[in-house]
Amino acid sequence: MANLFLFITRSFFKLSSFSILLLFLLSFSSLTTTEAYDPLDPNGNITIKWDIMSWTPDGYVAVVTIYNFQQYRHIQSPGWTLGWKWAKKEVIWGMMGGQTTEQGDCSRFKGNIPHCCKKDPTVVDLLPGTPYNQQIANCCKGGVLNSWVQDPAAAASSFQVSVGQAGTTNKTVRVPKNFTLKAPGPGYTCGPAKIVKPSRFVSPDKRRVTQALMTWNVTCTYSQFLAQKTPTCCVSLSSFYNDTIVPCPQCSCGCQNTSQPGSCLDPETPHIASVIPSTGKNSYTPLVQCTSHMCPVRIHWHVKLNYKEYWRVKISITNFNYNMNYTLWNLVVQHPNFDNLTQIFSFNYKSITPYAAINDTAMLWGVKFYNDLLSQAGPLGNVQSELLFRKDKSTFTFEKGWAFPRRIYFNGDICVMPPPDAYPWLPNASSHQFISTLSLLMTLLSAIAFLFGYA
Repeated sequence: MANLFLFITRSFFKLSSFSILLLFLLSFSSLTTTEAYDPLDPNGNITIKWDIMSWTPDGYVAVVTIYNFQQYRHIQSPGWTLGWKWAKKEVIWGMMGGQTTEQGDCSRFKGNIPHCCKKDPTVVDLLPGTPYNQQIANCCKGGVLNSWVQDPAAAASSFQVSVGQAGTTNKTVRVPKNFTLKAPGPGYTCGPAKIVKPSRFVSPDKRRVTQALMTWNVTCTYSQFLAQKTPTCCVSLSSFYNDTIVPCPQCSCGCQNTSQPGSCLDPETPHIASVIPSTGKNSYTPLVQCTSHMCPVRIHWHVKLNYKEYWRVKISITNFNYNMNYTLWNLVVQHPNFDNLTQIFSFNYKSITPYAAINDTAMLWGVKFYNDLLSQAGPLGNVQSELLFRKDKSTFTFEKGWAFPRRIYFNGDICVMPPPDAYPWLPNASSHQFISTLSLLMTLLSAIAFLFGYA
């Protein structure tokens, strides 16, 4: 009986250890697989639509359009890069509105040479100023796509491609595989192409509707975990009722590499421009100022003033990146008092309501031609604005960090917040009591000294 009890006990502990390990692995896998889901933009994605418009003797002509359906995440310079792998031996005879980065080996062709013979072509957008005979609608923006909220009209990009050695009917055409999207670095994961109902096009006079011969869609989703190994921004806090300025957490975006000089730049260094590499293919790689947080961007939230019916906040965005101007920048801020936002100065504003009736999330971005460009690190590398909120007596309080944001995104990437226990706090009753007790004690000692001195 004792041996049986010992066997059961050992089996139980082995099973418990296995169960714990299994739960750990499941929890770890859930963390990595849900990184692409954004609770503030659950339906945001980039959709690539491939419309076959006409057949050719050995293939077809198609218009490929990239739609950015993300509310606040955009594609900035140097722009998107789209790649795929052909299902058969297709080649690209010609393109308009875009071009492949490499031609590949076209030695087997005589006479007309294709635009690209690679099995896995990579396409980029043409630059502004491209001759009109090489353009189509929605092309030639240098690969820059705006976010859906900031400017829906600039949230799409198109190019035309003439494909040869492909099928010439709906049944013989083979859909490309392994789509990749860089914008401009990694971060997007694309699913397989799915054949859908052909797109319909309405004529300018709205009296005739045509449709594509065949259409397939590819959906790409973003993951900050894949885009970069470390965060790209951090948040600091301050308030009028406390002298403490809460800085960004140390090493928020990485620590200074003392063993490798030049990993960051001291702002006091003379002739700083001489040590900055020239902008090129990897110009989006940050070269930051030497700070305790080492982040390219810092957002500072300052509780500025307190009125009888209102309270005021100042937001400052500082660029510590010597290698990049942030164009079309935006902030997404989550705070419970955004349902009572009264006025905002020098920023654009739109409410984002991912939870239907709960209005606690706002998108802020610069005014065009005024502060929509966040310049690289230096005297001009900052933008700022102020927000005026009306107090809701049922929910308003300055206590326990309520006046500070719950979450902040910059250009779609979540920023590192200070720990909640570090937030500036209100002077509490205990401190007042301590001061009054100390004053009373000093008064008593003074009185005793006076009496003994008089005696």
